Amino acid sequence: MNASNIRINCDMGESFGLYKMGNDEETMPLITEANVACGFHGSDPNHMRSTLQLAKQHKVRVGAHFSLPDLAGFGRREMKIGREELANIIIYQIGALKGFLQAEDMELAHLKPHGALYGMAAKQEHVAHAVCDAAEIFRVPLFGLSGTLHEKIYSERGLEFVPEFFVDLEYDDDAQLLITRDHAKCNTKDISEKTLRAVRDGIVMSAGGKEVSVRAETICIHSDTPNVVEIAQAVKKTLETLNSNQT
Repeated sequence: MNASNIRINCDMGESFGLYKMGNDEETMPLITEANVACGFHGSDPNHMRSTLQLAKQHKVRVGAHFSLPDLAGFGRREMKIGREELANIIIYQIGALKGFLQAEDMELAHLKPHGALYGMAAKQEHVAHAVCDAAEIFRVPLFGLSGTLHEKIYSERGLEFVPEFFVDLEYDDDAQLLITRDHAKCNTKDISEKTLRAVRDGIVMSAGGKEVSVRAETICIHSDTPNVVEIAQAVKKTLETLNSNQT
């Protein structure tokens, strides 16, 4: 894929009440897509709206970043929930964000599960179908991992699937994402090299030292990673260099 077509997305709007999470203000100008938390793992009405206003200011597209109902665990703990209930939980969150998007005269651009829900949808059919049950209502693209149930079930259900690469997280030997409770600071040289290999070669080195296949139409970073701004700058610079070499 031409590097100029690859976007950068970031999980954002995750502060809650007086508790600050992430560096949205400095990161927003460096990305193309913001995955905005909908209140179940982070965010609240005030933070949702202010994040949308920040995105609008920088002409960044906004997607709903919905979660399991786990505010205390930041949505990074697995839960057992049936398909129908889970679909309703997802619809509820997207509907809340859509209200604020309408208030700001903005469009919903995409959907993306968060944390443990993202990992579960990659491996558990009823969870992936619950995501689709909700997504069919809104008819916007779904972000996910290539080669997993994200791609298989989302595509089989007729939904547009957008493969993303997580540059600031690790993969296991089966190309599944390693969901962690906390995000550690990343070496920007490593970030640049991972971006280059993922985009140019479709490869990432797993935590176990194995080369695994990935696809990247958009590259994900996280606003709660300690040096997120430097990470975003490194990814953007690498994509610009790749693009200049291709032209």
